[in-house]
Amino acid sequence: MMKKPVIEFINYSFTYRSQAEPTLREINLKIFEGEKVLIVGPSGSGKSTIGNCMNGLVPFSYKGNIQGSLRIMGKEAKDLDIFTISKMVGTVLQDPDGQFIGLSVGEDIAFALENDCLPQKSMFETVGEVSKMVDLEDYLHSSLHQLSGGQKQRVSLAGVMVDKVDILLFDELLANLDPATGQHAIDLIDRIQKETNTTVVIIEHRLEDVLYRHVDRIIVVDEGRIVGDMKPDELLSRPILEERHIREPLYVKAVKYAGFEITEDMKPAHLSSFNVDACKARLKEWFEKAEKPEKRETTSPILELDHLSFSYHQGRETIRNVSFTIEKGEMVSIVGKNGAGKSTLSKLICGFEKPSSGNILFAGQDITNDTIKDRSLRIGMVMQNPNHMISKHLIYDEVALGLMIRGVPEDEIKKRVENTLKVCGLYPFRKWPISALSFGQKKRVTIASILVLEPEIIILDEPTAGQDLRHYTEIMEFLIELNMQGITVIMITHDMHLMLEYTPRAIVIANGEKIADQSAASVLTDSEIIKQANLKKTSLFDLAKRAGIEEPLEFVERFIVYDKEVRRTWQ
Repeated sequence: MMKKPVIEFINYSFTYRSQAEPTLREINLKIFEGEKVLIVGPSGSGKSTIGNCMNGLVPFSYKGNIQGSLRIMGKEAKDLDIFTISKMVGTVLQDPDGQFIGLSVGEDIAFALENDCLPQKSMFETVGEVSKMVDLEDYLHSSLHQLSGGQKQRVSLAGVMVDKVDILLFDELLANLDPATGQHAIDLIDRIQKETNTTVVIIEHRLEDVLYRHVDRIIVVDEGRIVGDMKPDELLSRPILEERHIREPLYVKAVKYAGFEITEDMKPAHLSSFNVDACKARLKEWFEKAEKPEKRETTSPILELDHLSFSYHQGRETIRNVSFTIEKGEMVSIVGKNGAGKSTLSKLICGFEKPSSGNILFAGQDITNDTIKDRSLRIGMVMQNPNHMISKHLIYDEVALGLMIRGVPEDEIKKRVENTLKVCGLYPFRKWPISALSFGQKKRVTIASILVLEPEIIILDEPTAGQDLRHYTEIMEFLIELNMQGITVIMITHDMHLMLEYTPRAIVIANGEKIADQSAASVLTDSEIIKQANLKKTSLFDLAKRAGIEEPLEFVERFIVYDKEVRRTWQ
């Protein structure tokens, strides 16, 4: 039986009111009932705008000029109000905090039902049924602010599911989730889609993580146009993603680097189904020739945490007896599950919180009792949520603010701000209002506002969340440049590839304690550490083992060196 389209764009174009050029150009796209579709594309390609057209934010929240037709469930979108659209399309945003209404989990899930004046008995039944589907039945009375990032995402999902919507839309669902929680979220979406036959649209940068479960089609968007619309196996056998610097699954990239041409019948969409036998010889040959990573020379300690403990609530320690030393000029990752205490550690280092016991030393001097202002002259912090940092209206003014407060001469401010904006890919937007930016672009503004101050240590909480591969590379290469000048870089991240690629060393935190401090590659091949800290084994390791390479760890390390060199040519 022919499935009917539930979303249909016909020669659809959209231009935001503040812009001269259209963001979407002549989009023709059909999404059918019960399909699971993934939309990918570089930052600024228009993929989030397509999502905003589906859920009614265009044109109700984001004004502009529409040409062509968009039909949702057979009805012309421009003839519908946003309330009616919200009953058909449920949206789960990248930042779940922006979606919460209630004080408790149960209240928030029930919000749409209360609006519909549903009898209380029916409301309790529906909330109970939906909370079970998203594994939250034991948290209905919990405060939203006590939840981890993954739990918050599940509350957002439940909040739109109670309406029994026909279409579920996820915009950058994985950006703030640890790897295991992200995998659980993809599992959950897959189960819900199969059980309810709901149409699912996922907009996401992390292609390999979404392909953990079956996807019917991948839509590739670039410069406002659809440049690819095909099944995953077909797309991964073509150069469409590569040409647009969209990150392919790492095992696919490794096979391509080995000079082997991937075909659709090799089933490359999943590593478990991928025909590795065909390319074993090429992979081994490439591995023998590939360059080994260089060993870093040791330097003097710049930051020392000595038996640090901290509690937000009496009797329950968030950080327990954590000690480690970071040397001057190191690049280190701090990793672990959502809620493990990683961000709390950064707050203690910057002075936003005071430890209940233990000491913090900077270049051998105890700074445990130093003020936030004293520490800010040497340690810079970029928070996970850009909205918690931004205080100015225009991009240029936000990046210049710290230098102005420090009394830096105007000519020097202009020079440093413009240079930093260029490196962060923000120079063309320097006179833009920050309110016009995407979440990923706001993130780059906050990174720029700290980088411009040239601190001795920079701590970045999820520096690349929501960034496409090109901007991810630009930001990380800039951090490497700073690092080579002697600036110490500490990254709190859920991005396992970032950890592998840029930080030779990883400190792993689980339940407030340090459970590992070793090379990033060793961490991601240790099943016990992976399990305790909600991490995810790299697919490169499994590829190497399946290819019969006797040193899979070395294969991972050599791939990282090679991949970085390739992407440096994009600069």
